[in-house]
Amino acid sequence: MATVKHQQRNTRHYFGQVKNLVRDGFGVYVYPNEFFRYEGEWKMGKKHGHGKLMMKDGSFYEGEFANGEMEGNGLRYWARTGDSYSGQFSNGELHGHGVMQYANGERFEGEYSYGLRDGHGFFLDKEGSTYEGAFHENKKHGEGLMNYRNGDQYEGDWLLDQRQGHGVMRFVDGSIYEGQWRNNLFNGQGTLIHCSGVIYEGTWTNGRPSGGASKIVIEGGDVLEVFQGSPFTVEVHLQTDNGEKATGENGRVLQVCAGVRLVGRTPTPTSSSLFKLIEDMEEKPIPTPFGFEFISYPLMERAFESKDSRGRAPLAVAKSGFAQADSPVPEGEWESGSGSDSMGLGGGTPSYLDGEYVIMVKEVTSPPFLGHTLPPAFALLKVVPAKTRSKTGRTDGVRTCRRSMLLADRPRLTLEWALQTQDRRPEV
Repeated sequence: MATVKHQQRNTRHYFGQVKNLVRDGFGVYVYPNEFFRYEGEWKMGKKHGHGKLMMKDGSFYEGEFANGEMEGNGLRYWARTGDSYSGQFSNGELHGHGVMQYANGERFEGEYSYGLRDGHGFFLDKEGSTYEGAFHENKKHGEGLMNYRNGDQYEGDWLLDQRQGHGVMRFVDGSIYEGQWRNNLFNGQGTLIHCSGVIYEGTWTNGRPSGGASKIVIEGGDVLEVFQGSPFTVEVHLQTDNGEKATGENGRVLQVCAGVRLVGRTPTPTSSSLFKLIEDMEEKPIPTPFGFEFISYPLMERAFESKDSRGRAPLAVAKSGFAQADSPVPEGEWESGSGSDSMGLGGGTPSYLDGEYVIMVKEVTSPPFLGHTLPPAFALLKVVPAKTRSKTGRTDGVRTCRRSMLLADRPRLTLEWALQTQDRRPEV
């Protein structure tokens, strides 16, 4: 095979085999601008077969060529970024299955279409999160599973790198959301089972419940009047921003407590036992919307841990629905459901102190639902002597109790009673 004549004519650029005065076989070619250099196989004057194309900055391609282009399997290295790709090429571009290893630690293995991730693939980002699923034009697009570095996991639909469509997110704290997404946020119909125990099922807008609770409301207004020795009921419901009763959610834990007004940060005792108990409690005063502070104190003169004549302990937690409790309740917690709920305070053989008290209902859901705790609700509780009852015998306190008993056909409230040494459930 003659090579000398061609070599003499192209001393500056090519040294190798020729056929019919064209490069054919193995040879080395230095391009006129001297930035590129190729050594490998030729056919009819074009790079064809196995070869290595090198660039002056250190970048290179080594692999298969066809008709002068990178075609088939090969290895591509970019010196400027330090990235490398091993896989299939077509017409000089990444096309088919391949593995891209990035200098920053990211890695992609999957399908390419003319230089872009397109099809099924697996991607590890520099933070350590992984995605396996569909891609389109370099973006997560279609169905896929994302495992985040912090332990969260999302499985569902993607649109242009964002969670959009239907999907399930399992959070590392145990919360689970299943439903519609838009722009990486809960949007549309969906259900969130929160790690606190709160469950919301309904419509979401930009990551927030559309009909979620924003306020605690004590039924009956800011002032409640009861008669000494009579049982009474405190009715509470959760309200939305629009002033409607919150629906579609349950499981919030509410705490109800009563207290006495402080005057000059010193309580005005109505009995020696009241004054002594306040001193022993050493609680911080709580501000109210009525222009004064109060300190938590039971509505009865007996100790917190005491039982009534039936052996029941103070109410601790109640779950969704309705119930009337006939045990005296100095302080407790209540888990609310949707709609109106009632909590009975008083009963047994009570000995309420005359005077004015403050009822406070606050949310103690832990951790807070969606990072937000509802503001507390307050009401003034006026306890008046029993001798002031009307001649009809129908006091406001009794009417309140009767009204609550008529609500018994609503879903019942499940009560949990907490003792220092044991737990038990009452009959409701």
